[in-house]
Amino acid sequence: MSTYSIRDLEQLSGIKAHTLRIWEQRYNIISPKRTDTNIRTYDDLDLKLVLNISLLKDHGFKISEISKMSLGEMAQEVINLSDRKLNYPDQIHALTIAMIDLDEDRFEKIISTNILQFGFESTMINIIYPFLSRIGTLWVTGSVGPAQEHFMSNLIRQKVIVAIDGQLNKQRPTAKKFMLFLPEGELHEIGLLFANYVIRARHHKVIYLGQSLPLKELEFAYETHKPDYLFTSITSSPSNHEVQPFVDKLAKRFPDSQLLLTGYQVVGQDIQLPDNGLIINTTDDLIRVATS
Repeated sequence: MSTYSIRDLEQLSGIKAHTLRIWEQRYNIISPKRTDTNIRTYDDLDLKLVLNISLLKDHGFKISEISKMSLGEMAQEVINLSDRKLNYPDQIHALTIAMIDLDEDRFEKIISTNILQFGFESTMINIIYPFLSRIGTLWVTGSVGPAQEHFMSNLIRQKVIVAIDGQLNKQRPTAKKFMLFLPEGELHEIGLLFANYVIRARHHKVIYLGQSLPLKELEFAYETHKPDYLFTSITSSPSNHEVQPFVDKLAKRFPDSQLLLTGYQVVGQDIQLPDNGLIINTTDDLIRVATS
């Protein structure tokens, strides 16, 4: 079971820490544990309770009404809401609850319903990416446990692979070659897989090299295919102080290709871009490149 701070709950639920403290004092809804230094801590059950309260509150329930519900009544009302059309923030809340409970059936229902209604690409951009962004910091700090991280990451990864396999392999006459890889030591593959989907959906050629690729192997593949674009995502490897030398090395070794760079270690950082470099801040940036 994971342990959360009040700031973690605020980040995941969207409810301000000040409001959570008021609910605790006025309605006795939440009963946090306290450390020896009197700091509030919360567990998975507390987080799920706050997410349920947030969902109900966003759909017209008053906090005074919610405070009188039993946990079973509250859960049933949330299920009733989940069976209707929920907005994107509500879907992200529902995914977070599925993560806490390691509930594959609930995950499947949420994602499949949204794919049918909005399409795969829209579901990724509007629900799955914001969900991953919301809990990403908690993964790094250890507030969300490895079991929960691996559970959700693998389910999402499976969905992206299925979507890629379902695409027609039809390339446009002016198709470009995109070579996709992650640097050696980098294992966060979901973004790379989704880039694969986005590019293929625009009928370009993709050479997908996957996770943790040594530079020598990249050079070998590059000489074989001579791609127009090299796309990579840098989230944790190389580390912060090594990113700029790595980018410079790519630019020097592959001057004839456009470098497309994304990931936490690149976006919003003070990276000095080479002449053939472009930072992909959002999926829309990648879509613009793939449709130009």
